[in-house]
Formats: sequence, C-alpha cells, structure tokens
Amino acid sequence: MPDILAAGVVVFRPGREVLVVHRPKYDDWSFPKGKLDPGEHPVAAAVREVAEETGLHVRLGPPLPSQRYPAARRMKTVHYWTGRVVGDDDVTSYRHEDEIDTVAWLPLDEAVERLTYPHDRQTLAAAKRLRRRTHAVVVLRHARARARTAWRGPDADRTLLRAGEHEADRLVPLLAAYDVTRVVSSASTRCVQTVRPYAETAGFPLDLRPPLSEEDAAPEAVAAVVDELFGAEEGAVLCTHRPVLPLVYDAAGIELDPDDGLAPAEMLVLHVRKRRVVAVERHRPR
Repeated sequence: MPDILAAGVVVFRPGREVLVVHRPKYDDWSFPKGKLDPGEHPVAAAVREVAEETGLHVRLGPPLPSQRYPAARRMKTVHYWTGRVVGDDDVTSYRHEDEIDTVAWLPLDEAVERLTYPHDRQTLAAAKRLRRRTHAVVVLRHARARARTAWRGPDADRTLLRAGEHEADRLVPLLAAYDVTRVVSSASTRCVQTVRPYAETAGFPLDLRPPLSEEDAAPEAVAAVVDELFGAEEGAVLCTHRPVLPLVYDAAGIELDPDDGLAPAEMLVLHVRKRRVVAVERHRPR
C-alpha cells in the first residue's frame, strides 16, 4: 500500500531553542507534524500543521531529510523543513488541540533528551546544521500559457490557459509557506497572471521588471534584479520565462542541468544567507 504522507517543521528561535509538542495518546515528545489533506502539497501541510498544533505561523527554511518508518500496517513518510516563527513566538496562551496537551520551547541539549524517538533525534541533528536564519528567493517559471502558434497579437500579451490559471491559484499556499513578501515579475501577461493570485491574496504589490521579459532580458539587468533580492533579506518570488531562467541561474551562482529545466508553474526555492545559496529545492503545485 502507498505510504501515509505527512509533513512537519523543526522550528527554531533565537537562544538555540527548538519547538516540541507532547501527545498524550502516545505519551511522546516530537516535532509538530501531521498528515496531508487530500490533494494538499507537503509544503502547505507543514505550515498548516504547525499552526494547528502550536498556534504559531512559521515560514519554511531549508528542507531536511524525510523520515520513513512503520505506522500500523503501513509505512509513513514525513517530509520535514527547518522553520522560523513569523510574528509572536509565545505558546503559553495557546489552546491546544485534543491531540496535543503541551507545546514547549526547549534548549537544544534538553530537546535531544526529551524527544522520544531516535529518528526525531536524527532529524534534529540534521536541522541544527541548518538552523541559521535564511530567506527564500523563489525562482518561478510562469504557468501553462497559450501556444505561440495559436496566439494572434504581441507575444508579451499571451495569456494563460485555464489549466495555467488553476496552477497560479495552487501556487498561493506554496509561496505563503516561504513568507514571500516581494512579488517581482516579468511584465508579460502570462507572468503577471501567474503571480497575481498570490499578490492579491497576500496584499502585496506587483513589482514588474521589463528585464525579466523575453524581449528585454540581458545578463547585466537580470543579475541586478537577482542581486537586489539576495541582499534584501526578505522572502521574494521572481517570475520569468524559460529562456530567461539560465540568466537567473548564472546570477544566483547555481548550476542546473539544461535538460532538466523548470516545467510551467514549477518553482526553484533558493535559501539564501549572506547573499549565498545554502540550499535549493523544487516544487510544482498539485
């Protein structure tokens, strides 16, 4: 049978403390986590589960190795990320779920002793190496658009297909999971339509940059945009076109197999610290 799929976050705060929860049914200590809802992306599930179990809103940092272990008659896979709290990190006044009776911030050494399962201690060891604060720069290829051969008019005005509009809607919780607060895009219609649902939902303005369009792209101009986002230390999405992506990769100092490019609506999440990429992950909306 297929694995039970779950997602969770190892959440850190200043002072070398980590967030743990206690489940009275099992009398165990672990990290906030839970099963994916039908059709839910693990990225969105991880953030949702932390909110439900602890009352905290978190943003995801670098990904961690997944856990896989027996659960009843099936295997369970848990996808994990590091994370940081957005806003207040107080958990003392949170009214817990029935499944959770205690939420606590613990010093790292104490957490190692408190965690019930060896696989959680292994996950914490991996997370400790990635606990330093980062910000995400999400490189996004626009969603599925109408074919050039079927479009009459300027290519910059080419619109998304209905399927592409659905992809744009499903990108909203994924971008929110990385606390994207800057929405930077090519001025071409298909890129604008890809990021507009997130911008409108989150309440952030669209920052349209002609150098990210196919017609106006140039290495120096693209590099200037990437450098700006790397130095801003806030979550950002950069939406552009397949032919422009290699310029973005060069500016970011990363290598990607030319035969393994981003699919429409696929995003490359660059976790940046001090202008250097420390982790990379890829996701497509479901």
